[in-house]
Amino acid sequence: MRGPEIHDRQQQPVNKEEREVAKRFITSTLAVVVALAAMITLLISSTAAEAHDIKVGAIIAETGPAAFLGKPEAKTLQMLTDQINAAGGINGDKIELILKDSGGKKENAVSFAKQLIEEDKVFAILGPSRSGSTMAIKNIMEESKTILISCASTKKIVDPVAKHVFKTPQNDSLAVRMIFMEMQKKGISKIAVVVGGTGFGKMGNMFLNELAPEYGITVLENETYSPKATDLSAVVAKLMANKEIQAVVNWSIVPAQVILAKNMRQAGWDVPLFLSHGFGNIKYVQTGGAALEGVLFPAGRLLIADSLPADHPQKEVLVTYKNDYESKFNEPVSTFGGHAYDALMILVNAIKAVGGKQDTAMVVDAIENMTFVGTGGVFKFSPEDHSGLKIDAFEMMTVKDGKFAKAM
Repeated sequence: MRGPEIHDRQQQPVNKEEREVAKRFITSTLAVVVALAAMITLLISSTAAEAHDIKVGAIIAETGPAAFLGKPEAKTLQMLTDQINAAGGINGDKIELILKDSGGKKENAVSFAKQLIEEDKVFAILGPSRSGSTMAIKNIMEESKTILISCASTKKIVDPVAKHVFKTPQNDSLAVRMIFMEMQKKGISKIAVVVGGTGFGKMGNMFLNELAPEYGITVLENETYSPKATDLSAVVAKLMANKEIQAVVNWSIVPAQVILAKNMRQAGWDVPLFLSHGFGNIKYVQTGGAALEGVLFPAGRLLIADSLPADHPQKEVLVTYKNDYESKFNEPVSTFGGHAYDALMILVNAIKAVGGKQDTAMVVDAIENMTFVGTGGVFKFSPEDHSGLKIDAFEMMTVKDGKFAKAM
């Protein structure tokens, strides 16, 4: 017996109109899904853009004849970057440090500056280590409207002022004045000037000769030596022949500056020897030994940080940086690494001051209105002053028993 016939409508073929309705439904659903996916992707991209790294370039002479400048600078920058990122970065954004070794060469500095700006799209550049290299890229930085905070000394870097260019070492012109003031105290009025054949030496020679008359000082002799010099006894013999010379200024940042001191003492010439603030590395003292005992030079207070009174405004910054650096790298701190410390921290403080925004105009304005306690002194920048330091950033120092000490 056959049971009742069951009609299942779902198994019946659909008509043409129903097929079209289904097709339109599927199409609209896919369109919604695609739109939602695009929105999610946009939101993810937007969030990533809000928390992206801050790219900071650095052109440092880690190798070559100026490595004694660049090595402590590079170590300092990496140490600070790691510390800042470990503490959460700048308003949550991490620093991406892109370090370039210039070898101390101007042409490398120019090439790296263009690469960092055009390819790496950095927000700012720190360095170069040397004055000549900094001057070689000053216009590049200004034309590209990229912030540069140099670790080099010469006043020409910031005079005339370029809107986007700053520096951290004390001006060489102020170091010259500090030396001449000390000479006046000692009754010295006739000197010889000997400089290393670098951009730093060239600028120092210019200021030494220009400012001498203002302090009643006459430059009797001018000599320049190669950064690669290994013996300067001929220069010493020439200077010794002039019996009127009461003191010598040896203006240099290269290791050869130690050779002049050795040759002078070997020749038995014991006139006072003044050095520039480019002498601020204890390794020079270790190399020169007894020949450097009693030399005089202006420098920032980092070299005598531990002996500063507890209430000195720089004390905490200097001691903290000194201890961090020396414990991490097992070597004495130098003023050169301090210049890099100041450069990065000035940039970091300026970005923080504008709420973490990578806005060049706002950050430049923040630096120009900043007071910053650094290793080189208490910086007080302005739109007219992109160095920020005065002569009171210096102490007159000497070498006593193989160590740096405040001159008495």
